[in-house]
Amino acid sequence: MLEIVRLPVLSDNYVWLAHDAASGETAVVDPAVAEPVLAEAAARGWRITQILNTHWHPDHVGGNAEIKAATGCTVTGPAGEAAKITGIDRAVSEGDTVRIGKAEGRVIDVPGHTAGHIAYSFPEDGVLFCGDTLFAMGCGRLFEGTAAQMFDSLGKLMTLPDATRVYCAHEYTESNGRFALTAEPENTALAARQAEVVAMRGRGEPTVPSTIGLERATNPFTRAHDVAELAARRTAKDNFR
Repeated sequence: MLEIVRLPVLSDNYVWLAHDAASGETAVVDPAVAEPVLAEAAARGWRITQILNTHWHPDHVGGNAEIKAATGCTVTGPAGEAAKITGIDRAVSEGDTVRIGKAEGRVIDVPGHTAGHIAYSFPEDGVLFCGDTLFAMGCGRLFEGTAAQMFDSLGKLMTLPDATRVYCAHEYTESNGRFALTAEPENTALAARQAEVVAMRGRGEPTVPSTIGLERATNPFTRAHDVAELAARRTAKDNFR
C-alpha cells in the first residue's frame, strides 16, 4: 500500500508524497515549490524517483526543475499541456498507466479547470490524485475548459468506488461548504459535514483527503443534474463571497 504524506505549502496548496516501501520509490504530486518537498523526503529517508503533475499551473509545477535537478527524478504530466510542464519526460493521457513501485495508477482525462487536466487513480490502493478538478465540496474554476467538460470529468470521477480517498491540491473545504449550503440548503448530510469541517479548521486540522462517497453526497457540483445546473452553480460560486 502507498504511504501518502501531506505537505501544506504556499497559502493553501497541498503537495502529496506517495511512497512505496517495498521498492523505496517516492512520487511527488504537484510540487508547487521544491524546498519543503526535498526536506521532507530527506527527513524520512525517502528517495524521490518521479513527479506526477496534474496540470500546468505554476502552483503545481513550480518545484519541478529544482526537485529534478536535486534527485534526477522523472517528470510525468498531461500530454495536452506538455509544452507548459517544466522538465517533462513523459506525456500521458487517458488509458496510460503510471507506477510507483508495485502500485499501478491509471490516467484519467479530466478537462475543465485547464484544457488538458488529468487525474491519477490507483484503484488497488483506493487513491485518487485529482489536482484542481475535484475539491472537497467543490470543483475547479473553468479557466480554460467548459461546463460541459467539467460535468463529464466529474462524472468520470464519480464512477470510482465510494471509499476512494480524494487527494486534491488545495484546502478550500470550509469556503466551499459555505457556498454548497446556499446551493443545497436542505441537504442534511452537507450541513453535518460543514459543521464538522468548521470544527476541524478551528482546531487547525486539514480536511483533505475526502472520499468519493462524501463528494457524491455533499458536493453541489458532482450532484448537478446536468450541464446547465453545473454551469449555474459554478458561476454562482465564482461570485460568492
